[in-house]
Amino acid sequence: MAEEVYHIPALLPETIEALDIHPGGIYVDATFGGGGHSRAIMERLDAVAGGHLYSFDQDEDAVKRAPADDRFTMVYSNFRFITNFMRYYDVDGVDGILADLGVSFHHFDDTERGFSFRFNGPLDMRMNRQAPHSAADLVNTLPEEKIADILYIYGELKQSRAMARSIARARQSSPLTTIGQLVECVKPHIDPRKEKKELAQIFQALRIEVNDEMGALKDLLQGAMEVLKPGGRLAVITYHSLEDRLVKNFMKTGDFVGKADKDFFGKINAPLKPLGNKPIVPDAGEIERNPRSRSAKLRVALKL
Repeated sequence: MAEEVYHIPALLPETIEALDIHPGGIYVDATFGGGGHSRAIMERLDAVAGGHLYSFDQDEDAVKRAPADDRFTMVYSNFRFITNFMRYYDVDGVDGILADLGVSFHHFDDTERGFSFRFNGPLDMRMNRQAPHSAADLVNTLPEEKIADILYIYGELKQSRAMARSIARARQSSPLTTIGQLVECVKPHIDPRKEKKELAQIFQALRIEVNDEMGALKDLLQGAMEVLKPGGRLAVITYHSLEDRLVKNFMKTGDFVGKADKDFFGKINAPLKPLGNKPIVPDAGEIERNPRSRSAKLRVALKL
């Protein structure tokens, strides 16, 4: 499968510029995916000067696409374990970390992965197919109240309780195991004028819960503070308001809810300095070439 079909990296030139890559530097791509960002980073590294890239991915499909290169190490793991693996590889500190939090095109377009409501396949949604619980497990076993909370908090759906009630009622007859069954179950509570948007919100909510995406992101950000060298850069591309708010708060205050720790003189004590007041977003040309990049936001910060 061609790389451009597997995934098209968002904000590629902007991300590479933001990382301020040095030929002899040590870098981490926390989300290898289709490898677009990783390859662009490697092109700027010099193995003789000690330049090296460690890329993480928990999906075996992505890991199989890893390049054979002296400047590159593929880490088959969730990025939440960044500190463990940097210690394992005897890396004292890194010069830059990139995390593109988007889902690869490959995942959305693979009918067997269950990430998209466009296909009727298994209700799975696991990034790591060895993980114990799929989306089907969650909708069939979690209490109705918990399902409602997931849809409301992660999907920002006002009709979450009605949807959860329908799911709980439907599973009493037979387990919900396919995308089609889930869509049929929640459809009565979806505004026909916003059908695609609200279905996307439902699938986003379940995917976040299945993969503990918010918990993993928090672990990554905290881990980044341990492995980044002073002057190192953290670049994160987000795609929805929940993760963007978390990243923005952390970069600004070092706290996930944005509560700043100030000294006696009122100066904020934060481990990072945001570079720029606003996130970097795709221009019209990129959105035309890659419509899935339209919600991408790149935030960059410097380790103090």
